[in-house]
Amino acid sequence: MSDEIRISGIVEESIVDGPGLRYVLFTQGCPHHCKGCHNPTTHPFDGGRMVSPDWVFADVRKNPIVRGVTFSGGEPFVQSGKLAPLAERLRAAGYNLTSYTGYLYEELLADSRHMPLLRQLDILVDGPFILEEKSLIIRFRGSRNQRIIDVPRSLAEGRVVLHPAMD
Repeated sequence: MSDEIRISGIVEESIVDGPGLRYVLFTQGCPHHCKGCHNPTTHPFDGGRMVSPDWVFADVRKNPIVRGVTFSGGEPFVQSGKLAPLAERLRAAGYNLTSYTGYLYEELLADSRHMPLLRQLDILVDGPFILEEKSLIIRFRGSRNQRIIDVPRSLAEGRVVLHPAMD
């Protein structure tokens, strides 16, 4: 099995996809098909292009002022097994890691395949985008139902802990 990641694209500098200046990796493939999704071109599982984790790591490292990396989509957790080693490497290099997902945190916890990626994350923005809950005034979320979760504290305490700086 190849370790390549199927991506839709990247944004080398973003301030809207998590705290601070971030590199954003948009994965390709999404089972959710949320009504009003702002990235519908990421839905097909056969779209995008394949890249190696080494390529992504080197691309992130090109910019010395980027301090965080965000996995967006598509649905990053469809490729959690391939993203986890990259996330571990990025964390070891000192990057803050955030991921968006259309799944609920509790759903991810119930599937052990997602734990290696979850354990590397600082922040998880969970839940499907709900068009009727859309808001332009909330930070880092598309709709009010989505939660910004402090992953290390949530894992340690065995309950969902919302990220205090994001409320």
